[in-house]
Amino acid sequence: MSARGWFVLCLGAVLAASMLPAPAAAQQSQNWKWCVNNEKASLDLQISGCTAVIQSGKESAKNLAVAFMNRGNALDDKGEFERAIADYNQSLQLNSNDAKAYFNRGLAYGRKNENDRAIADYSEAVRLDPKYTRAFSNRGRLYLNKGNYDSAIADFSRTVKLDPKHADAFNNRGRSYYAKKDNDRAIADYSEAIRINPKESAYLRNRGLALAAKGDQDRAISDYDQAIRVDPKFAEAFNSRAVSYEDKKDYDRAMADYNEAIRLNPKYVLAISNRALLHETKNNYDLAAADFGELTKLEPANAGHWNSRCWARAIVGKELQEAVADCNESLRLRPGDAETFDSRGFAYLKLGDFEKSIADYDAALKIDPKKAYSLYGRGFAKQKKGDQADGDADMSAAKAIRADIADIFTRYGVK
Repeated sequence: MSARGWFVLCLGAVLAASMLPAPAAAQQSQNWKWCVNNEKASLDLQISGCTAVIQSGKESAKNLAVAFMNRGNALDDKGEFERAIADYNQSLQLNSNDAKAYFNRGLAYGRKNENDRAIADYSEAVRLDPKYTRAFSNRGRLYLNKGNYDSAIADFSRTVKLDPKHADAFNNRGRSYYAKKDNDRAIADYSEAIRINPKESAYLRNRGLALAAKGDQDRAISDYDQAIRVDPKFAEAFNSRAVSYEDKKDYDRAMADYNEAIRLNPKYVLAISNRALLHETKNNYDLAAADFGELTKLEPANAGHWNSRCWARAIVGKELQEAVADCNESLRLRPGDAETFDSRGFAYLKLGDFEKSIADYDAALKIDPKKAYSLYGRGFAKQKKGDQADGDADMSAAKAIRADIADIFTRYGVK
């Protein structure tokens, strides 16, 4: 059940029931008990109780507003958001000054990802009740998700003023500051959230991220350590700690943490991608290709994953036709991409198909004329075709952009 609060039976309902014949009054009283959830009944029973009250024809407009509200709450908890919103609409028609009804309808709109409507309802709720802490907090989260960080900060600031122990609001204001790259303020807010609730692993990880953004990897790792002690299954904390270890060039610890993050969540795309890139850093391109292959399964519409596997396979040199096929798929998904033309040009270069290699490098350089990899690769292909002068010119231009480009190609098996 969501934390929204249920309306209790008001005095008017008691009076209305007392005027009914005894059996009818007793039944109406039972219906109200179910409707207001006094007996912790099932959602279906709550809905039936509220429906009976609404259809009785014996209740005042104020009491009907309560019944519609509570039936809406039960429907919302069942995931029937459209029907819940319809009931909240009915409740507000009967009582347009009810801040809770606007708040609850805002919750339902939010669950439907109709965030602008949710914000409008939370705004009306705080207009009617300027001390409605949860409405400020919820509106702030939606502003944060929309990237409206200043409005989010304003709402979370109002929340913590109303409730100085609202740890989530401090955390979310910290997230807003972090998004604005105001890491010092973010750290201060995360620290206050942690002071209020030191056992919330997400707060610890978030402070770690802000510390890492400031370059303080050791303190960041300390926060990730604590987050993992609090929640040993916190895959995101393992991934974040791995990133910090990698920044410190402690690749073995980084790899161990990426492995654990993926063990905990085998579909964790960011961790798999990070591990693949670390494999590349360690020149383990066959392992990188395997990880990129997993990413193509998890996100087959992501052109970048296909290009990355194309590149890794081309470097390994064992699955060159498959590498070309990967680049073809990447270009189908994202036509005209310079990086992918470069990757496919390299695969054709390894295959010895110099005409196609030059064509792809031409396409890449038309988009990015200063691309050192494409210039050097095209120069090498031209030399192989006997065009020594043009090949030398391309390779010299590549070296002027990146002095170590020849060494890189040598490591990739092109020499």
